Amino acid sequence: VVDLIDESYERVVALLEETVNIPSATEDLKGVRDVGRVFEREFNSIGLQTKWLELPKEMNRAGHFYAETKGTKGKRLLLIGHLDTVLTGEKFRIEGNRGYGTGTVDMKAGNVVVYYALKALHEAGVLKDRQIIVLFTGDEENSGEPISISRRDLVDAAKRSDLALSFENGGSGIATVARRGISDWRLEVTGNTGHSSQIFRESMGDGAIFEAARIINQFHETLKGEKYLTFNPSLFSGGTALKVTDAEISATGKTNVVPARAIVRGDLRFISDEQHQMARAKMREIVSKNLPGTTAKIEFFDGIPSMSPRPENYAILKELDQVSRDLGFGKIEAQDPGERGAGDISFIAEMIPGLDGLGGTGAKAHAPGEYTDLDTLSRQIKRTALLIYRLTR
Repeated sequence: VVDLIDESYERVVALLEETVNIPSATEDLKGVRDVGRVFEREFNSIGLQTKWLELPKEMNRAGHFYAETKGTKGKRLLLIGHLDTVLTGEKFRIEGNRGYGTGTVDMKAGNVVVYYALKALHEAGVLKDRQIIVLFTGDEENSGEPISISRRDLVDAAKRSDLALSFENGGSGIATVARRGISDWRLEVTGNTGHSSQIFRESMGDGAIFEAARIINQFHETLKGEKYLTFNPSLFSGGTALKVTDAEISATGKTNVVPARAIVRGDLRFISDEQHQMARAKMREIVSKNLPGTTAKIEFFDGIPSMSPRPENYAILKELDQVSRDLGFGKIEAQDPGERGAGDISFIAEMIPGLDGLGGTGAKAHAPGEYTDLDTLSRQIKRTALLIYRLTR
């Protein structure tokens, strides 16, 4: 298997270049589908059955790529990637040992790692009678709504699997046993309004902006010390009148008028559902203790759940660590969950154990100048191939 991977380096880079050069931002439905067609061609060539999983047209998402080899021996594996990118526009180019281009490290390199690991195992004749499902989603960077539909196929695949491996961008000596979840929140404050000379009087109260500021400050003082918990008030506006859209809040008012309304939007990130619910409860309690003449309410919107650090995840990490040592690549340790955002594996993390961060290494994901380290691709493919081999024995 190792020899087969060593012989494939130029083809690995060529497949990465082909997929990177197809623009596939989440909203580019044709581009995402075209990247899927490339992998249909490749996975069909090694005997996997492939299909395209459509999503309802009104969701405005391209759908997902699916491939499977069926069998009854060994653990049943689910291998997860995604076809879409956040940005678009940078074509593939090589400078030194780096391959630059939109989506190189997040995560078209990871998809290539999956394919060439399975290709080597196929050519070595060791995939026979094994069940492996490959699912590359088309909307990981901006999941289609409702989630119950856009992640239905992922959940169904997990129900037929014993464990999951995900190939988001990784590191030389780390893998991901836990990822924080994310949800959004919206705070709305109202207050009495009138001449500013009357602020703080019993008849007027303190105004909506003071109340919003109190709440946000108490969020900061109360929640800041919780490990792996973060909250970010990313949009804050207040005044006499507000105009609100999905992505913008604009305010009007005068300095001699007490503000009548304030709105704050933000996100909340957490390592477990218990921590998530604890944070929401504390935030609701803070919101309920209003300044004079004001009222406030907070709404929460579910996003991506957390991938908690289960003991079973560490067991897979131990297997990967041994594979890496046996290959002469050194030890693998657990990545700090605070360094990762949310990802697709989190939707099934409570169903089956899993490991993430097995894809390409590099930097500047979601930014201009994104690159992957080409000289580490063979190492990542070897680790993956040997891990799959041992898990399916």
